[in-house]
Amino acid sequence: MKFVYGCIVVTMLLCSSSALAGVSLPAPQQAGGMGLFEALKKRSSATGGDFSLAEVTREELSTILWAASGLNRGDKGWTVPMWRGVPPYCRVYVAANDGIFLYDWKNHSLEKISNENIKGKIGKQSFVKKAYYVLIFVSDAEILSQFNSTDITRDFSHAAVGAMTQNVYLACAALQIGTRYIHAINVDEIVRALELPQGDIPIALMLLGK
Repeated sequence: MKFVYGCIVVTMLLCSSSALAGVSLPAPQQAGGMGLFEALKKRSSATGGDFSLAEVTREELSTILWAASGLNRGDKGWTVPMWRGVPPYCRVYVAANDGIFLYDWKNHSLEKISNENIKGKIGKQSFVKKAYYVLIFVSDAEILSQFNSTDITRDFSHAAVGAMTQNVYLACAALQIGTRYIHAINVDEIVRALELPQGDIPIALMLLGK
């Protein structure tokens, strides 16, 4: 009986570890598609009623995350500007039906950090939960600590999120995916669900859907 119980415990632990393992992303689209000026012309915020249960594919999510803060030249060149080439000081999390993921820009992959579906808890508008994915933008206090100024930290992190979310808008326009910037967020719920370190600040959400 002890042997059987031990096997069950080991199996449960292995399954739990596997459930929170990293998720590989396909290579992002970096050529072809809609031109920049056409994407700018079509850039818009989807309304709450525009989001449905239609799937945003893993390939599409890959391209959107790369547009937000992926590497585009060498190992210290990103799709958005970063002060003196330091690593991105704002992280991107993905809230999905099957859990919460952290985007790893170095390896262009996702790290699963929770099995919880928090889409219905993190935004103050009821339609946030209808999005297929919700991107969560969070400032990284550890990297920002080198600025030694609260005002500079706030300005730089908000400027970075501004660039990242605009890139998401343009990528979504090119991919014909609905998106919307959300600033009315439930900060405490995000901090809890993501288990954020002290000083890390949730800034905004971007909804993705079709």
